[in-house]
Amino acid sequence: MAAHNSLMNDAPLAPIAFAEFVRGLPKAELHMHIEGSLEPELMFALAKRNGITLPFASVEEIRAAYDFSNLQDFLDIYYQGAGVLITEADFKDLALAYFQRLAADGGTHAEIFFDPQTHTDRGIAFDTVMNGLLAGMDEAEKTLGVTSKLILCFLRHLSEDAAFETLEQAKPWLAKLAGVGLDSSEVGHPPAKFARVLQASRDLGLKVVAHAGEEGPPAYVWEAIDLVKVDRIDHGNRALEDETLTARLVKDGITLTVCPLSNLKLCGVPSLDVHPLKRMLDLGLKATVNSDDPAYFGGYLLENYLATAGAVGLTRDDIVTLAKNSFAGSFLSEGEKAERIAGVEAYAAAH
Repeated sequence: MAAHNSLMNDAPLAPIAFAEFVRGLPKAELHMHIEGSLEPELMFALAKRNGITLPFASVEEIRAAYDFSNLQDFLDIYYQGAGVLITEADFKDLALAYFQRLAADGGTHAEIFFDPQTHTDRGIAFDTVMNGLLAGMDEAEKTLGVTSKLILCFLRHLSEDAAFETLEQAKPWLAKLAGVGLDSSEVGHPPAKFARVLQASRDLGLKVVAHAGEEGPPAYVWEAIDLVKVDRIDHGNRALEDETLTARLVKDGITLTVCPLSNLKLCGVPSLDVHPLKRMLDLGLKATVNSDDPAYFGGYLLENYLATAGAVGLTRDDIVTLAKNSFAGSFLSEGEKAERIAGVEAYAAAH
């Protein structure tokens, strides 16, 4: 960062100026479930288009239902909402709506999760999901300049056999997938349960990520890095309960895709001002900021940056570090990573 900016790095900026600085800062999102970006308005529109009757009378009634006490409460309504996604057009519209919000927040790259089993178990063809999402991704790059990659997630409350079946369905689409991950109910479903299918995915040339340390214990994070050998950890908050594990994550430079407003909404933290994001950065962890399921958790990428910055006292340098981490931890090529990080540094030096 340019030397002439050093005096202002830790100085407080006016809220509006700070918000505009963060908005303009190029950044990537690495932890976002596309089904979790289904806003109530779009849910109603798709339900009408597909002749589906929702168990809610209005958008306001849906939002009132978004009062979760834990991960499972959220998942129950999440799967219910996904039932309106039927056609390729539905999945394209879903993706485009998200990318429009990301672009407005200053996001220039996203690596989005999708849950094919949520749809194939309802009788929706795997190819329908892929064609729709890829169409939305292509249009977002052409019209918004936002690049993206797709990560297939296995639902961990289902069996490993079911995951293998999904991997088989994905084989014709391998060139369009960047990686695979694990999501859904964490407790009681450790990464070890899926070790074989994740290794099979890696053997096919896919990157591997896993949700670990959100509600599950530090032991799940150990499994993810030692047994599954993940390329990055989704969430990872509870890793801080184990100093040896924390040191290992720092040493190996493993990226954590942290989701502050999700953690708050699902009661992973009692309030945002005790969120561990600042501590993660101070410890040298490669933390990033992400929105997880923004339609349900009340904030897209920019809001996660701004709300957490205000709550835990992130400095300007912290924000720049988070943005650089988001590209460094991505699955872009090394050359693309270097180019994107240089863009972050140039923006910071100019502002």
